[in-house]
Amino acid sequence: MEDRISRINPETLHATPGYHHVTVVEAGRLAFLAGQCPLDRSGAVVGADDLMAQVDQVAANALAALAAVGAGPEDVVRSVIYVVSDDSAELAAVWRRFRASELAPAFTSASTLLGVAQLGFPGQRVELDLTAALPG
Repeated sequence: MEDRISRINPETLHATPGYHHVTVVEAGRLAFLAGQCPLDRSGAVVGADDLMAQVDQVAANALAALAAVGAGPEDVVRSVIYVVSDDSAELAAVWRRFRASELAPAFTSASTLLGVAQLGFPGQRVELDLTAALPG
């Protein structure tokens, strides 16, 4: 059922770099993923000094979490990206890296990118919060 998710950019709002201002989901089941962190399977932070390595690990973890509920990036209806930075160039680089990843279709829906002071794990620089409309 392809029309269960509609993504809309009203003409009266600014153009976006890939996301949509509004995402509408027809009635169905939703999955709310916990914040996906740059942790490997053992629970260790990956790439403590490498922001892009952390983005890659977060994307891989998010894909695994989505797959666990029978969903894919195209089923994501809301994303929030948290980055420990106040540098707009770093924030933009994180956005571009996610948009170039296998998780890219997730960022065509309603999305928010935030610079924050700190995240939960020592050395953690990025976290991703996703909501997906489950297929079928």
